[in-house]
Amino acid sequence: MRRRAAVIGLGHQALEDHLPGLLGSNRAELVAVCDSDPDILRRRRESFQVAAFGQVADLLDAAAPDFVIVAVPHHAGRAVVEECAGRGVHVLKEKPFATSLSEARELAAICRAGQIELMVTLQRRFNPIYTSAEQFLDQIGTPFLIDGRYTFHTDDPGGGWRGKVQQAGGGCIIDMGYHLIDLLLWYFGLPSRVMADFSATAVPGSGYDAEDTAVIQLGYESDLYGSVLLSRWVAPKTEKLHVVGTRGSVLLTKGRVQRLDLRGAVVEELSRPHAPANAATAQIDYFCRVLDGERLNTSSPRHQLAHAAFIASCYQSKAAGHYIDPKEML
Repeated sequence: MRRRAAVIGLGHQALEDHLPGLLGSNRAELVAVCDSDPDILRRRRESFQVAAFGQVADLLDAAAPDFVIVAVPHHAGRAVVEECAGRGVHVLKEKPFATSLSEARELAAICRAGQIELMVTLQRRFNPIYTSAEQFLDQIGTPFLIDGRYTFHTDDPGGGWRGKVQQAGGGCIIDMGYHLIDLLLWYFGLPSRVMADFSATAVPGSGYDAEDTAVIQLGYESDLYGSVLLSRWVAPKTEKLHVVGTRGSVLLTKGRVQRLDLRGAVVEELSRPHAPANAATAQIDYFCRVLDGERLNTSSPRHQLAHAAFIASCYQSKAAGHYIDPKEML
């Protein structure tokens, strides 16, 4: 029997990932959608032929879903999670988990009190390329250098709510950077020192205050160190993580992972040229298995507190002008 699922927030992410992901799932079925915009709601209701609601509470009461996929603007996430937890409805939530470390702690407590599972959407964890990278890292000796980059160009990097710190919690670090931060924590754990510099000046006079470009310096007690460049202004579109060790290196790009020798020659590589258009179905099916007790929730509120501490240390270090240890925030 498939689990009943609803989607709350019908913007780009829901249309590109979550709705098609549910339609492709054999463990969940779409029973309802919700959005505060009547025009968007009408169009999605006609497209997917399911119940549609303008209020979260109405959806939860009438549709009685087993879980919801929450893809709302960052500042609206807490209220939706609280509403769901109060009714015992599980949540698959678009990143970030929270807009601040204090909110992350509050959300973790809300989920515990409501006895619900919450999992943050981190699609790369369901792509074999990224799983293979973890195995390749074991073959390069002692890693000591990280070079990360995630950039693309948009003409309006501060457009809409994403350009406002009060609503988004930050800019490219907490938003697009969340994916690269997750890879760092997945592969290496939480660093012992983090320092970030960033700006919101790519389009002078635009009035946004959420950073469009950031450079993060980080280091571990193991002497592993490096930097990450994040930008929604810098072209070309690039996503990479290069880790150098004493016996070689691993170069991870979107759709390919390579193990290189000390001279940079490719020793082995894996690519995924025929990958599905999105990993949403695999993620949804995994979450259903979590709810059935068959899998561990590796992106739970407990795990996401580390992400929130990393991000908070970035913003705090900018103000302080020195490295911050995110572990001291937990």
